[in-house]
Order: sequence, then C-alpha cells, then structure tokens
Amino acid sequence: MKKRIPDIETREKSISRLKEACLMLDALAMTLDEAMASAESDIRNNNINRSRREKTERLFTHYKTSD
Repeated sequence: MKKRIPDIETREKSISRLKEACLMLDALAMTLDEAMASAESDIRNNNINRSRREKTERLFTHYKTSD
C-alpha cells in the first residue's frame, strides 16, 4: 500500500496544531516550574527546616573556628 503525501492545506493544519500543542506544553511546564519553586521555598522557609539549617550553620561555624 502506497502512502500519500497530504496536500498543503492538511500539512499546514497539522503544523498549526503541533505548534499550538507545543505552546500549551510550554505553558504547562512553566506552571509546574513555578509550583515547584514555590513548594521548595515553602519547605526551605518552614520553621523546622529553618531552625535545623541555622543550627547546622552555627555548628559548622563553631567547627571552623575551633581548628
């Protein structure tokens, strides 16, 4: 069975739909990136994590100065 090459109008419609799908995927990726950044910020600024980080920094500073 021989494959036929679609006419120019069909190809243009397909290309247009592919471009639209790419733009939608780009928008979704940007939304997900923003959500991940927000979640990471929330985790980083969580009281428990902040106190652990500060304690670690104090211990490290003390360790550096004790040598």
